[in-house]
Amino acid sequence: MRGDYQQLVDEISAVLAAPATLEDRGFRLIAFGAHEAPEGDDRPGGPVLDPVRTRSILHRRSTTAVRDWFEAFGISRATGPLRIPADPSAGVLIGRICLPVRHRGVVHGYVWLLDDGHLADLETGAGGGPPDPRLAQAMETAGRIGELLAAEARAGAERGELLEDLLTARTAARDAARAGLRSRLGGAADGTLYLAAVVPWDPAGAEGDGGEPVPGLSGLPGALAVRAVPGQGLAVLTCPAPATGAPAQAAVERLLRSPRAAGAAAGVGAPREGLDELERAWWEARAAARAARAEPRLGPVARWEAIGPYRTLAELPPGGAPDAAVAALFRPAHAELARTAEVYLDHAGQAGRAAAALAVHRQTLYYRLSRVERLTGLDLADGEHRLLLHMALKRARL
Repeated sequence: MRGDYQQLVDEISAVLAAPATLEDRGFRLIAFGAHEAPEGDDRPGGPVLDPVRTRSILHRRSTTAVRDWFEAFGISRATGPLRIPADPSAGVLIGRICLPVRHRGVVHGYVWLLDDGHLADLETGAGGGPPDPRLAQAMETAGRIGELLAAEARAGAERGELLEDLLTARTAARDAARAGLRSRLGGAADGTLYLAAVVPWDPAGAEGDGGEPVPGLSGLPGALAVRAVPGQGLAVLTCPAPATGAPAQAAVERLLRSPRAAGAAAGVGAPREGLDELERAWWEARAAARAARAEPRLGPVARWEAIGPYRTLAELPPGGAPDAAVAALFRPAHAELARTAEVYLDHAGQAGRAAAALAVHRQTLYYRLSRVERLTGLDLADGEHRLLLHMALKRARL
C-alpha cells in the first residue's frame, strides 16, 4: 500500500515537473517526491527549501498553526486545484497548488505541489474555465489516491472494531473477533506482534485540533490496527520494524504528538506470536504506560520488559489504602519526606549518592530519614522494613 501511494505521488510530480507531497486529512505525511531545482535554476545553494515542507518530511506531521493557516484557504471544502500564495511570515516561502484528495465527496487528504514560479501560468479552473490538462490529469491521479485512502480507512475501521472486541468482549465474541482479525491480517496474524497502549487518549479532542478520533493507518508505519478503547486508552497493534525487528515504536511516538494524547504516555506489551495472547499483552501495555506516567525516566514509551519492579506492583489490585505503617507519610504535609525516602531507597541506601541527587547536605538527609522513621515506626536499617516502604512509595506512583 505504501508503495502505491509513492508511485501515484511520483506520477503527479512527473506530470507537473514539481515536487509533490501527500498528507492525510490530519496533515500526517504519507509520501513525498524529491525537491529538485527546475531546469535553468542556478541560484547559489540550489533551490529554496520551504521550512513548512521540510518540517513535514522530518517530523512526519505539520504543526497546528500550519494546518490552521492552510485550512483558512478552504482546502477542506475545495473540489478542484486551489492555489495558495507564499507567505514568509507563516514560514511558507514557496507558493503551492493544493489538490484535494477526495472519494465520494469525502476529503481524505491533500497533495501539495511546490511552485517555484514555473506553475504560475497554470490555469486551475478557479476562474470558471477548464483547468490545465496537466492539472486535470493530476486530479485524476489524486482521485485514485482517494480511493486507496478510503479503502484503507474502511479496512482500518474494521480491524479496529475487531481488535476492541478481541481485547474487551466476552469469550464467544472474543473468539469470533480473533478469527475475523486473523482473516483480515493475513500472514501477519501468525507472526510476531506487539500491542501498544497510549494512555490517556481523548477521542473527542479539542475543537479545531484537526485530528481524527482514531488515526488512520496510512500515517502510522508498521501499524496493523488502531482503536480507541473507551476508558482504557488507544490500542495500537503493530508488527516488528523491518530493519531492526523491534516494535514499530515510531508509530507510537507519532501518536504521542497528537493533541488527543496531551499528558499521555505509552506502553508496549511483551511480544506475542500470533493473536492468541493479545488480551494479556493489552494489560501489559497499559501497565507499562502507567509506569511511564508514574516514572518519566521510563517513558515516553515504556516496554513491559523494561519497567522492572513496576511489573510486580502492577499485578496488585488497584486502589486501596496504603499500608498502615506508611499511611502518615502520604499526607501532603510530608511530601518532602516521602520524596527523600524514595530517593534514598532508589540509591540502595547510599547516603552520599542520595544527598547529591536531592541536592542537600548529608546531615539534612539523615535528619529527614530520622523523621521518616519516627513517623512510620520503620527501621531503615532493617531490610524488610525498607522493602515495605519502597514498595509502598512506588505503588503510590501508580
